[in-house]
Amino acid sequence: MKKIEILSDINLNEVYAWLQHPEAGGIDLFIGCVRNHAHGKSVIKLEFEGYEPMALHQMDRLANKALEQWPVKKLLMIHALGNKHIGDPVVVIGVACAHRDDAFKACKFLIDELKKSVPIWKKEYFTDHTVWVNAHP
Repeated sequence: MKKIEILSDINLNEVYAWLQHPEAGGIDLFIGCVRNHAHGKSVIKLEFEGYEPMALHQMDRLANKALEQWPVKKLLMIHALGNKHIGDPVVVIGVACAHRDDAFKACKFLIDELKKSVPIWKKEYFTDHTVWVNAHP
């Protein structure tokens, strides 16, 4: 079972509740959040934009690859769009498997491939300027 979404806000309690499965002894959860610095400068906020239809398609494609490669009970991929402030979650990858090793491997695969191939971009807001960063090609 999989859940692929692009949202304005991510509710981490809902994410964890959705990932629970009676046959899963390991849930690996990666949460990418806004940090207060980048490139030696203070970050005020981030803004995320994306080509949503293609992003969802690519995320679904990656999820299917993971489901083929590991014995996943549940898989979740969510990315946020819009303005995000320090500490806000912007991307969540969750994988529930019977065993932790499979959950770790599938989760790492998903976040690494998402960052390489999903069309979502971020704009970093510093105290003195802003810059678009190719967060994901």
